[in-house]
Amino acid sequence: MNARRRAKRGEFVVITGLSGAGRSQAANVLEDLGWFVIDNLPAALIDKVAELVRQPGSAINHVALVLGARDVEELTAGLSHLRDAAERVRVLFLEASDEVLVRRFEDTRRRHPFEDEGGLVTRIAKERAALEPLKGEADVVVDTGDLNVHQLRERIEALFASDTTEGGLQTAVMSFGYKHGLPLDVDLVLDCRFLPNPHWVDELRPHTGRHADVRNYVLRFPETGEFLDRLDNLLELLLPAYVAEGKSYLTIAMGCTGGHHRSVVMAEEVASLLRARGFEPRVSHRDIDR
Repeated sequence: MNARRRAKRGEFVVITGLSGAGRSQAANVLEDLGWFVIDNLPAALIDKVAELVRQPGSAINHVALVLGARDVEELTAGLSHLRDAAERVRVLFLEASDEVLVRRFEDTRRRHPFEDEGGLVTRIAKERAALEPLKGEADVVVDTGDLNVHQLRERIEALFASDTTEGGLQTAVMSFGYKHGLPLDVDLVLDCRFLPNPHWVDELRPHTGRHADVRNYVLRFPETGEFLDRLDNLLELLLPAYVAEGKSYLTIAMGCTGGHHRSVVMAEEVASLLRARGFEPRVSHRDIDR
């Protein structure tokens, strides 16, 4: 039988992104989870790896490929072939701010792979621009700038350690505070600042949205219920469409001013809406302790 017509087989994760953003650390986590990891793989060899996995009797079924940015066009072509050959392909894209990447390179004294492209900031900018098309194909983008090694491990484990639910779509909900900056690695951002703010109620100010009194305060207003009803209708439309499209991850971020009260309550409520539709969302509160 022609190799190209052989049945699809194998699950692949392609780890890519900016140098210094944590590709090797992410690969180490997947290796600990039992994935077969190939680091620094030339894009030209993607087809070869896929073909080896598809060979009759192959014991390798979960493969993580760590790929850099030197030839994005060849990498994009290889990724397209991989999607044709494998049962499932997910792209994990890691990034961080220029400031964070410069600090990491200076701390480790590593050489940037674009070493012939001027100063370090210039090299990072060129790599970021080169990777932009690949970032657009990513199933999930993780900003590692505020994550230490242990937090990155937790994030990767949350994405890949457990079986997916409903249609293969993994969901997550997070709360955040606008004054601490927008989260970069989310799909939908919803602003809760139109709701009355518990911060201005003296007895509620010291508590967070996890406290029953704060939750009851936020939920008692008619606009809160109307917002959740309309959001539930939106989810009714979006979730099946995302599943049909083959989307692997959906992260919804709820924002308020400081990330302590309204966004926390609303994130928990949105998680309940997702559970009612058969999903098991991961819930996090980015700024609750700031």
